[in-house]
Amino acid sequence: MQGELEEEAGGRWRVRFVRRLRHPRERVWRALTEPEHLAAWFPTTVEGERAAGASLRFAFPGGEQPAFEGEMVTWDPPSVLEFRWGEDLLRFELHAAGEGTVLTLLDTLAERGKAARDAAGWHVCLNRLERYLSGAEPVEEKWRPVHAAYVERFGPEASTIGPPEAFSEIE
Repeated sequence: MQGELEEEAGGRWRVRFVRRLRHPRERVWRALTEPEHLAAWFPTTVEGERAAGASLRFAFPGGEQPAFEGEMVTWDPPSVLEFRWGEDLLRFELHAAGEGTVLTLLDTLAERGKAARDAAGWHVCLNRLERYLSGAEPVEEKWRPVHAAYVERFGPEASTIGPPEAFSEIE
């Protein structure tokens, strides 16, 4: 359930989450890829064709932060979704597990200093995804305590970059 920080070959860093979900893979895939489902848990809108090589645009609700560009790297329904998220690379892998699904999220980071920040963000997003899939009412999870736990867990080298300025008031 917690994110793990891993060093890859070549000195890049990534955060890994593995969640066991009680929902069929096809349902989880729709939640990862269809705009009406993404809106319930993902931090931005995602504009662009769902195909490998397609350009993507990510925009935060309310324009709190500038929109940014990405690219679909892998589109393999309903197993792998991978795209450039600004300078990072996000990969979602889905594996059927009985009647449920094992979801693995890998965030290959542009720099190690934002590992705690990004891990806290994805931790909160994945919790929202689980609640959404279960039909539970959305709950505002406080980001700051989750971030503090990742700072402690990953260490100071992984926490030199805090939240974006627009998020300075995040709880």
